[in-house]
Amino acid sequence: MLDVFCQISSLPLGYSHPDLMAVVTDPKNASVSAARPALVFFPNMDYPEKLEKLVESVAPKGLKHMQTMMCGACANEFALKQSFIRYRHRERGGLPTEEDLASAKYNQAPGTTNYAVLSFEGGFHGRTYACLSLTHSKAIHKVDIPAENWPFAPFPRLKYPLKEFETENRAEENRCLAKVREIIDERKQAGGPVAAVIVEPIQAEGGDFHATPYFFRNLQQICKETGAAFIVDEVQTCCGATGNLWAHEAWDLPEAPDFVTFSKKLISGGYFFKKEFEPKLGLRIANTWMGDPSKVLLMEAVVDVVKRDRLLELTRESGAHLQAGLEDIQNKYPQHLHSTRGAATFCAINTTDSALLPKLAANMRDKGVLVGTCGTNTLRFRPALIFQPHHADIVLDTLESAVKEL
Repeated sequence: MLDVFCQISSLPLGYSHPDLMAVVTDPKNASVSAARPALVFFPNMDYPEKLEKLVESVAPKGLKHMQTMMCGACANEFALKQSFIRYRHRERGGLPTEEDLASAKYNQAPGTTNYAVLSFEGGFHGRTYACLSLTHSKAIHKVDIPAENWPFAPFPRLKYPLKEFETENRAEENRCLAKVREIIDERKQAGGPVAAVIVEPIQAEGGDFHATPYFFRNLQQICKETGAAFIVDEVQTCCGATGNLWAHEAWDLPEAPDFVTFSKKLISGGYFFKKEFEPKLGLRIANTWMGDPSKVLLMEAVVDVVKRDRLLELTRESGAHLQAGLEDIQNKYPQHLHSTRGAATFCAINTTDSALLPKLAANMRDKGVLVGTCGTNTLRFRPALIFQPHHADIVLDTLESAVKEL
């Protein structure tokens, strides 16, 4: 079986990679797993040094502060908390008052705020409580669960091929940006200001929806003008699958995002953030574990392999080969497939009818290739970073064979 879904895009180096196996079988690492420390109070002696080295080797440009967490959802949750804390600190002009502290215990103002987070239609940011209010991809994720009354804006729905629809796609992105600004202005006037905007570089769970760098640069500018934190959720896109270590590197932003969250391929969850978002008091960002040192060991190994083996270059090469083949197949079978798109190996193709999607995925699985699906009619490819052009040939041959049987 050739797996090009890789545990929902969470295996950076495939199965049983020797460098990762060396980490988990090293006797000196056993104590970290057997007696997991409560990092909030009792970090290992070498833990700060490990994090400092990771910041040096993997941090997005312009972000030098890092917080580990257990998963992508909790990374997003705590990035939201820091956004709220900073927004209120700036609004209040200092630390919480005694009245703030007393009222917060009972969910009352002024200690409890009514700030909002703006997300996007089709977005997915996790299944914990606050993140569910930001998730708009599948109803089953949200049904029966109370939700915050937080706004969401349309995310661009681009037409493909991009070169043929430049005018239409620019108009679509401008429409979405105008709606973002309108929502933020409306919420401020209503007394429930937007303290943060959270966005995925590619809406992976929602259907592999992309936007151009123009959209993201202007979105960051809106955040800057309105005082909202700009949170980039790179849980799906971190660690090289898009051809860059971080997908937002392709946007040519004038400055770093305020937060970049991560998990999946980087093994550990967590986020990077700007210094101005660091809380002024202790225990405001805290839980027992605050991450997992055993996962940080694996994260270190993954980053080392990515750099040593030049896997970003390989991902770009293999991705170009895969996308070119997908375009050839969709041109042969336009009655079944359309809208090939992607960044390196982080790519997708649509079926013309949603009923075809499960059939196509099942046909490919039965022929030895495991793929993912998302949205209503999207076949998504999430191979490991060690995926090579000859693996792409297997995928393409299998896809064409499976399409013929539809």
